[in-house]
Amino acid sequence: METDDWEIGRKGKQWSGEKFDRRCYQAPEKIEFVGGIFTSDEERMVVLAMLLENLGIDKVIQLGDLADWKAAISDLENNKNLNK
Repeated sequence: METDDWEIGRKGKQWSGEKFDRRCYQAPEKIEFVGGIFTSDEERMVVLAMLLENLGIDKVIQLGDLADWKAAISDLENNKNLNK
């Protein structure tokens, strides 16, 4: 999954035309429960990215504890700074 292919922003986006076709093509064919929802982490990441792109970050961060979101972002920023 190419992360730069997704347009995940604060506000959600609806797909139409070519983008709708491309997203539908990327989606797993069916939901299977094999060690989790869908059969691989790659399929789960595609579905998650699809939902994030549609819903937007502002809605998504309402799920879970805000402190956990902040800690995850801080860890990501620290890791990026270490890898520079």
